[in-house]
Amino acid sequence: MDQLEQITQMIALSMGLAWASGINLYATLLMLGVLSNTGNIVLPPGLEVVGDPMVLMAAGLMYCVEFFADKVPGVDTGWDTLHTFIRIPAGAALAAGAVGEIGLPVEVAAAIVGGSLATATHAAKAGSRVLINTSPEPFSNWTASITEDVVVIGGIWAALYNPWLFLAGLLVFVLLLVWLLPRVWRGVKRVFRFLARLFGGNADEAPPLNTRSDSHRALPGERSRH
Repeated sequence: MDQLEQITQMIALSMGLAWASGINLYATLLMLGVLSNTGNIVLPPGLEVVGDPMVLMAAGLMYCVEFFADKVPGVDTGWDTLHTFIRIPAGAALAAGAVGEIGLPVEVAAAIVGGSLATATHAAKAGSRVLINTSPEPFSNWTASITEDVVVIGGIWAALYNPWLFLAGLLVFVLLLVWLLPRVWRGVKRVFRFLARLFGGNADEAPPLNTRSDSHRALPGERSRH
């Protein structure tokens, strides 16, 4: 049972860090570093560098920058776009580091699965932010950003202290993503088509984002009345 528990904790930590990195990488690094330096957790050898004071200060600084950038409509989408090249490889690296020194094949497998998971969570966050930015008020951005931070902190805590609970929640989350991501992607495409018409000089012809054209199609045989 002890070996099964250790394996479960390792998998939960590996996948938890990858999952959280796709949402907020700097909050993930900051939480790990603080817990390590306060003696609450012992990091695997592959993650010990996260507890270094230089890494901790850099993660804290970037978290402060993201805290504000993530709450400004439009700026958050630009920030997410740039972090496509940061969150995904970092999620893969953290997932690989969390498996310790078991062996290179295990680290590579963890990096592949972790990178894929970080990609999915990053896509969900970035896509949902594009849709949220169509709202005229700024409060939805603040709500989404604060909720993401709370979810990341709660998810890492569960991965560290209740791995079975985290893995069950992760399974539900992945199933939800399978259903949600295609719908988010269709919404994002509608937003960008609207912007292309708007800035392409056809602003008068650009339909509202929530317009459903097929609801206005004439029925077969329908005739106009004069």
